[in-house]
Amino acid sequence: MTRELVAHLRTHALRTDGPFRLRSGEVSHYYVDARQTTFDGRGALLVAEAVLEVLHPDVAAIGGMTMGADPVAISTAVEASRRGRPLRAFSVRKAAKDHGTGGRLVGPVREGDVVAVVDDTVTTGGALIEAVEVATAEGLRVIQGVALVDRSAGRVARRFEELGIPFVGLVGPDDLGV
Repeated sequence: MTRELVAHLRTHALRTDGPFRLRSGEVSHYYVDARQTTFDGRGALLVAEAVLEVLHPDVAAIGGMTMGADPVAISTAVEASRRGRPLRAFSVRKAAKDHGTGGRLVGPVREGDVVAVVDDTVTTGGALIEAVEVATAEGLRVIQGVALVDRSAGRVARRFEELGIPFVGLVGPDDLGV
């Protein structure tokens, strides 16, 4: 993790003018709108570099629930390719589609692929766990979970430990000064 990534998140993504209701239903005095970093060119590159530092070398594809995971997965796959590492991105839809190729899994992945699931911010890990469930049901082998911002106080790591999957949170509240 670079200081520049934390600085980018603090400057562009961190809000302390709450209270804020989180996806988990919890209320917080701060909010991290990580898309302010992951959708920014420089921010996306910083995120990709940080993810690649911790990404298991066996991972062939990276993805998670749309929309939080999408920019993380895509920027990481692009930066990996630039560095000569083949890596694909995928997305998990919130609901199955009944048109086109259907289903919930989108992207160049196939049964048996070794993958990591990612998200921009986690509190309870619900979206990451859902991504694991969908990926596993589609025959992917999930070997790692990664979150850009982990505000879970260890809850997500414990949930992943129960699944036998290593988890890495790149940035925590202390890093952001909240």
